[in-house]
Parts: sequence; structure tokens; C-alpha cells
Amino acid sequence: MSDTSDLYFRQEAVGEMANFAYAIGSRSTREAVLVDPAWNVGALIDRAEGDGMTITGALITHYHPDHIGGELFGHSIEGLPQLLERCPVPLHTHRDEAHGVRQVTGVSANDLRTHEGGDTLQLGALTIRFLHTPGHTPGSQCFLVEEAGRPVSLVSGDTLFLGSCGRVDLPGSDPEAMYQSLSGTLRQLPDETLLYPGHLYSTDPHSTMGEQKRSNPFLRVTTLEQFLTFMGIG
Repeated sequence: MSDTSDLYFRQEAVGEMANFAYAIGSRSTREAVLVDPAWNVGALIDRAEGDGMTITGALITHYHPDHIGGELFGHSIEGLPQLLERCPVPLHTHRDEAHGVRQVTGVSANDLRTHEGGDTLQLGALTIRFLHTPGHTPGSQCFLVEEAGRPVSLVSGDTLFLGSCGRVDLPGSDPEAMYQSLSGTLRQLPDETLLYPGHLYSTDPHSTMGEQKRSNPFLRVTTLEQFLTFMGIG
């Protein structure tokens, strides 16, 4: 980012499943939101507060415990409840994901702010646009950060990885919806948009949409049949 940008942005490696969590904020207002706060929530808050930021919310890409906390394979993962203990802030989720978020973490309906695709959240000069990208889960969403009306970066959760995409063989997954999310939504973003995934499943922690359009086979396919073949379904 340039010295004149209002964007505050941190990518944090967390936990035992190669997860990423993020802090996105406004330098001018000193407000920040955490994306998928899990595993070591206190450290995520401490780092943002150490940079002079105030946590004003959390953005949820989807309801799986490695991203928001809960029980997984017999282990208890920190997440949204621990965030609320220190920072009683709204938790922004897609409406189709709200039930799963509550069931997995135990947070209440009053803690949640439910959204539709296309909703936005304003932080200073920044706009965070909520993109509904079903496929991995019904309410999966990505977060497009815009400044001065221009897309800057995309936090893609488990929808799009570097060189691959999210699984579609889990309960609630939908291969056809994933194809539409990738080809009809994410592939339409400008090439210069920086891409930040939900897991480190590659040698690099981030890329650009242009590079992924050129190299990621799941963005290069042009038909649903090709996509399903790549997923081992067709």
C-alpha cells in the first residue's frame, strides 16, 4: 500500500491447519475488523491494538471451526466467544451461515449482523464489500476491500486458494455453486486485485487475481463440465 492509503492490513498465520486471519482497518479512524479470528484470538487483538487500532467488528467467511472457533476432531479451538469476551463487537456473517455460526460457536443471534451479497461496511475511506460466494458452504463470503472506488484486495476464505479452490465434498458444499462463484464472481475482479486466501496451501501467502486467472486451473476452466472433471466429479 502507498503512504497515502488509508488501508491498515495485517495477514496473520494462526493455528495448526495453516489458517490465515486478517485485520483490516482505517489508518485515519483507527478502526479495524478481524477476519476469521480463531486459534489465538488474544494475540490477534493485541497486535492490532499495539498498532493503535480499535477492534470494531469481526467478518466471518464461513462457519467451519478452524475459522471461527469450536470443536474440531476432539480439539477446542478459540474463536468468536473469546473475541466477544474482550471486544463485544458485531459479528458479520452471511444470512445463510448464521445458523451454522451459532451452532458451532454458541454465540447468540444478537451478536450477529447478517448480510446479503453486495452489502458493504465503511471504515474511514475504505469500503469492504461482501461477496456471496457459495460452494464450500452455502453462506461462504469473500471480502473485497475498495479504496477511492477501486478494488484493492480480496480476502477469499476457503472459496479461492492460490492454485486451487475450496473443497466441495463436505456437508453443505455445492460444486455447481462453487463454479459460479469462481467464474461468475471472482474471475470478474480486476487483475491487479491482491488475493489473500484463508489457508497457506502454497509457497506464497498471497497473489493477484491476474496471476490466478493465468495459473489456477479452477479459474481457467470455461465450462461447468470441465470444472466438475477437475474436481473429480464429472
